[in-house]
Amino acid sequence: MEATENSDISNMSERELKDKINQLRTQISQKEKNLNTIFKDLKLYRNNIDELKEKRNELNAKVKDLVSQAQDFKSKRDENNKKITELKSRRDEIQKQNKSKANEIAQLKKKRNELNDISKGTEESLSKAYSQELNKFLNEDIPLNHEIDLFERLENLKRRLEAAQEANNIHQKIQEIYNTSFDDNINELNDQIQQLADESQQYHLQMVEYFNKADEVRAEADSYHEDIKNKYSLMSPLKSKIDPIKTEISQLREELDRYLKQLDDIQLQKDEKSQDEKHTEAKEKLDKSGRLSLEDLKILMERGDL
Repeated sequence: MEATENSDISNMSERELKDKINQLRTQISQKEKNLNTIFKDLKLYRNNIDELKEKRNELNAKVKDLVSQAQDFKSKRDENNKKITELKSRRDEIQKQNKSKANEIAQLKKKRNELNDISKGTEESLSKAYSQELNKFLNEDIPLNHEIDLFERLENLKRRLEAAQEANNIHQKIQEIYNTSFDDNINELNDQIQQLADESQQYHLQMVEYFNKADEVRAEADSYHEDIKNKYSLMSPLKSKIDPIKTEISQLREELDRYLKQLDDIQLQKDEKSQDEKHTEAKEKLDKSGRLSLEDLKILMERGDL
């Protein structure tokens, strides 16, 4: 195939060779322009990608900072909520204890009131009345029927006095419970819980705000990332054209070199023919007149005639 092609070239005229060479040079020039256009486009894409990456990275850094701040607010909120849980537990325990004591006091008061209903008087007054009646019963001479009535009064007074004494004991126990058992820190704990709850709500709102901002910025960063991917997808077909064009240019240059070589061979033959003609003319001048130009002398000397 190559021998046939070379044979075809050797049969071409100088004009045909020059036309073919110009055609090949035009093709090479056009493909080089195409290649340069591709490189320029790729450079523009790369520059654009670098700008997009810079914006995307800046936004991702901002997202990281916003998320970090949101996490700080979340940690503060969770810490407050933990304290609130502990305070509520303490408050509930105090309320439970106070309720238990209140129930105990209510039961004691009920018992005391029942005893007061029985005693119908103070321990002091009942004790004095009982002493008087007892002294009368033991020391005075009274009729039998009065003595029986007095004995019944003494029994009634004794029962009422015992009830009054027991009521006093219960009242004393109630006072002791009031003095030692009730915790009055409920209001203080409620204030602390409310204050922490308000702070926790603020931390929560700030956390949500920063997470929302982070989502917005992340979405913007993702859009830049999509733009970058799109740019790469546009670059890919351009890159795929480079090697085939380079191959075509290389093949065209090889073909051009063959035509140039053939043209050089023709030019060399023409030059040799021209030199032969000039040599013949110089020899004729030398033989006829001996008057020679510098070029004639040079030719005769190069051919060994002088």
